Amino acid sequence: MRIATSTIFEAGTRQLGTLQSDMAKLQLQMSTNKRVVSPSDDPIAASRALEVTQSQSINTQLDTNRSNARSSLSQEEVTLDGVTELLQSVQELVVKAGNASLGDADRASIATELEGRFADLLGLANSTDGNGAYMFSGYKSNTQPFNQTATGAQYDGDQGQRNVQVGSTRSVPISDSGSAIFENNPTGNGRFQTGAAATNTGAGIISSGTVTDVSQLTGHKYALAFKVAGEPAVTTYTVNDNSTTPPTALQSDQPYKAGQSITFGGMSMDIKGVPADGDSFTVAPSEKQSVFTTITKLIDTLRSPTIGSAGKAELANGLNQASDNLKSAYDTVLTTRSAIGSRLNELDSLDSTGDDLNIQYAATLSDLVDLDLVKTYSMFTQQQITLTAAQKSFTTMSGLSLFNFISG
Repeated sequence: MRIATSTIFEAGTRQLGTLQSDMAKLQLQMSTNKRVVSPSDDPIAASRALEVTQSQSINTQLDTNRSNARSSLSQEEVTLDGVTELLQSVQELVVKAGNASLGDADRASIATELEGRFADLLGLANSTDGNGAYMFSGYKSNTQPFNQTATGAQYDGDQGQRNVQVGSTRSVPISDSGSAIFENNPTGNGRFQTGAAATNTGAGIISSGTVTDVSQLTGHKYALAFKVAGEPAVTTYTVNDNSTTPPTALQSDQPYKAGQSITFGGMSMDIKGVPADGDSFTVAPSEKQSVFTTITKLIDTLRSPTIGSAGKAELANGLNQASDNLKSAYDTVLTTRSAIGSRLNELDSLDSTGDDLNIQYAATLSDLVDLDLVKTYSMFTQQQITLTAAQKSFTTMSGLSLFNFISG
């Protein structure tokens, strides 16, 4: 079979080019340590690698989100720790104010100290994060949440909780509404609240009371009206349900004994001291009260002059109410801190899961696109030998020309 010289040159050149191209590809793979340098190297692996890379990027962003969420929650936790300490301090001042040896001037001094605690608490409630956003304004992060008023403080934020996506299917709140923390505090014992009428002239002091049977609670408002009559004087009381029109007497002319339990409507409380004729005490469902209102009322109570046994009873009743409401506010803050702790624990758990995913994604990418260096170097050496042999054979073939024999 006759082969033209030009054909020999074309075939040899083409083959050498192919071998050199294969070697260049192997050299590029070894220099990048990647088997798939371009999608054409392995379209299926390249497509799968793109999906894994996107998942890896999302996981990295979620890790950043968790870091930011942890920072925000930690700042809130530090702030609420300060609130906890302040409320403990206020409760200690309430106990101190109840000392029978103190006079009006001493209690006025405690009231002045409470004003300082009020200002400190208001400052904590208006705390900002590192970016200047208010922690407890809900979604209205640029609005100062609390502003002092004559009766406490007005809340100008909203009820929202800012959330951050921290997992593929999970988001966590990174803030809490100031209304929920500082205003949403049940009065009394959490179910009902007791109180003494401002017109009382006796020395009766009512307790906070307890729930004896939840199923009997009606949510009605009651009044305990006292009557002192006879010679010698006999003190009796009547329990009226003031939620009906006209009021309904549940118990009438019951003999009063100081400290003895008074039970009705699934509730029990006692009254100590000596109520006067016409004195009355109230029992009503618990309401929501701002801690700022509680402290303001407490300050007013301490600044009121204490005159006689009736004044001392009024002071004791006011301090008891303040103590109950401060305990409720304290418990609300502790509940919020507990929720923050749970969120931080969840972030730690998600971090661990995210780290595992990163390892998995890295291993999958390595299987898809990384190079087997030993195998590739072996192939490169083989290609090098093949190219050398091809070059030598091409030189020999290119010398097989009829003109070389004629000239010889």
